[in-house]
Amino acid sequence: MYLIKPLPHVVAMLVLLGSVSVAAVETRPQPNIVLILTDDLGWQDVKCYDIDEPCPYETPNIDALATKGVMFWQAYSPAPTCAPSRCAIMSGNHPARAQKTHVVGGAPPAPINQVNSRMMDPWYSGRMPANEVTLAKVLRDNGYVTGHSGKWHMAIDHNSFPQAEDQGFDFTRSSRGSRSSMKDRLADFATDAPDDPFRLDANGYPFHQTNEDALTFLKESKDKPFFLYYATWLVHAPIHTRSEAHLKKYAERLGTDPAATPKKDTPGQLNPFYASMVQELDYYLGQVFDYLGSTEDPRWPGHTLNENTYLIFTSDNGGMEGGPTERYTDNHPLARGKISAMEGGTRVPLIVTGPGIPAGVQTDVMANGLDFYPTILTLTGVEKPQDKHLDGCDLAPLLLGDPTDPSLVKETDGSVRDTMVWHFPHGAALESTIRIGDYKLIHNYDFANNPSTARFELFRLYETVDGKQQRADIEESKNLAKEMPEKSKAMFRELDHALTEMKASYPSYNPNYRGNLPHKDKVPSVVSHSQHGKTVEFEFTENGAEVIRADLIYTLNGGARDEEYFRASAKVSADGKVTAELPDGTTHYFINLIDENNFLVSYPEVQSTKKQTFSAAALQANATDEARNLGTSGK
Repeated sequence: MYLIKPLPHVVAMLVLLGSVSVAAVETRPQPNIVLILTDDLGWQDVKCYDIDEPCPYETPNIDALATKGVMFWQAYSPAPTCAPSRCAIMSGNHPARAQKTHVVGGAPPAPINQVNSRMMDPWYSGRMPANEVTLAKVLRDNGYVTGHSGKWHMAIDHNSFPQAEDQGFDFTRSSRGSRSSMKDRLADFATDAPDDPFRLDANGYPFHQTNEDALTFLKESKDKPFFLYYATWLVHAPIHTRSEAHLKKYAERLGTDPAATPKKDTPGQLNPFYASMVQELDYYLGQVFDYLGSTEDPRWPGHTLNENTYLIFTSDNGGMEGGPTERYTDNHPLARGKISAMEGGTRVPLIVTGPGIPAGVQTDVMANGLDFYPTILTLTGVEKPQDKHLDGCDLAPLLLGDPTDPSLVKETDGSVRDTMVWHFPHGAALESTIRIGDYKLIHNYDFANNPSTARFELFRLYETVDGKQQRADIEESKNLAKEMPEKSKAMFRELDHALTEMKASYPSYNPNYRGNLPHKDKVPSVVSHSQHGKTVEFEFTENGAEVIRADLIYTLNGGARDEEYFRASAKVSADGKVTAELPDGTTHYFINLIDENNFLVSYPEVQSTKKQTFSAAALQANATDEARNLGTSGK
């Protein structure tokens, strides 16, 4: 039997409450961990998070869970999209530090549109490194059986390397269950026929293999300390339900014709398909909660599993408000949603329950998915691996002490945490944000010669008076940057310092943009290229702007379906040359030059279509010397 070493303040608290004896605490088996990470579930999609208007979705099981533990009103995801949040939670590394700041990744930097895009995303990693010291690996090395059910997506593709079994999980299943695509979402509903793979159960819910896989792991592992990472496919697109009854119920409640769902820009929670999905998510999770609450713990006779299980329920990012033609949900009063680092894209539901955690507590203390790794280590009595860097804070003193006391959440230097940073240099957002206390600053990267985008936006989310926090502008509707320029500059310095320490990557301007951009006429051009063994050399002309950085962008599997590119630093010489060493196994490569005005020039120019991989345009590595004169145009 594994014994957990109780924290002194935990023992004192439990004795004070009279809920359990010190002896019982000392003989409690090492606790189980269940981490439920929902997909795209918004802050306002769960009934118990109603704030201004009642949510029309039914979530009785999640609402009941909130009464059994601590419910966070100011919880955040590490990123506003899926993959970086998942990697951050499992690795403990901030997305900016890990160079994993968006989904997919592992591609050469290129504008979304060759001539219409002003900026382009930086290179960012396609995955979590295979040698990462993940939470699952650490727990497995300390006697836990580790299980994963559902979505993975910590690589450039759902099925690409590394998978869950490569990152410390003994048990892994990724069935989409009833979330697999429907040919016709208005007709292909589940039935109660025995041969229907999604047959309806006695309560009218479709059979969902993903949930069954999670339950299977729990049933097979209950006699050992276990860690279950249940990453639901719900409530991510495709937006559909296999329950005709649920669809009809919500269509009537919301006054929406399923054949004419809300358009992309229609505000409100009016989509009956999405509403059904949220209710079904709640139902399936209820089965997990019920199993934990009704099953005796083989390692602790006389007690149920949930008495010795810490359960964390949250989402990977804010709610996805809509697709190209359809509105899914609404994060109101928060601004925006998934794919934005504003509040609607990063604020998420978070409920934590377990032994020693008080029930029915609601808190305004800030929390982040990055906190799960250090918190779980403390709750399980597992030491942090030597030299392992963790960007989050340990929430155990908060959860096991006074969950409403922000002074219990501390940085590694002992200071009270009051700051969080998000880095999302992608897509239409192109922003980094920082929250310090009551204020939040947004730094927009695409501000040069852009009258529609200010460099800074400053919002006062809350107003704290005499230690009491009151809601002010969580809507991020009143930009105070011009009124408080010194505040904006001071917060930007903190943001810049944090991103610099993490060696964050930034977006660059597109030299082929058809519109006006300052200094576009001064971008450098590559004039020659040569390869000698593993050494490659490029000559360039600056054309008026100094080249301040060069990167080798290379792949080890050029032409493969899951072709993946990496980045290595190249050396810039004063004589107009760039040199780099090709890593072993390189098949294809590009060189990136970034000038003093933040324009990025790629040689060769990046091109990719559905029929071709990037390697079709890249330079091909070879063992023989090769030289090529490109002329002064670099084309």
